[in-house]
Amino acid sequence: MMPKLCHYKSKGSIPVADTRKKKVRTTVSLPKGVYEEARSLVGRETGTAASMNGLFVTAISAYLKFLKRRQIDAQFASMADDVNYQREARLISEQFSQSDWDAFEMVEKER
Repeated sequence: MMPKLCHYKSKGSIPVADTRKKKVRTTVSLPKGVYEEARSLVGRETGTAASMNGLFVTAISAYLKFLKRRQIDAQFASMADDVNYQREARLISEQFSQSDWDAFEMVEKER
């Protein structure tokens, strides 16, 4: 599930967690500098979270989304070396070449 977006006047949109979900309590150990930097942003008018918890949830959600995107990109990249996929893609391209050309011509006539 994608996080909700929270709109702030000066910083645009940032994802925030849906607070209606069941929660699990955990403890984390952070490098002091990371903690202090995060703490300095919380509760300020900077478009960040209102609490450390909110900041953690937002940051982890964004990072998980990033990791999922990387996994999807890696799967697409592997398709370039997949002989069966390439064969199928060529076949589909050949089968639709006439309709692709017809659509191209139709758009060009409208210009």
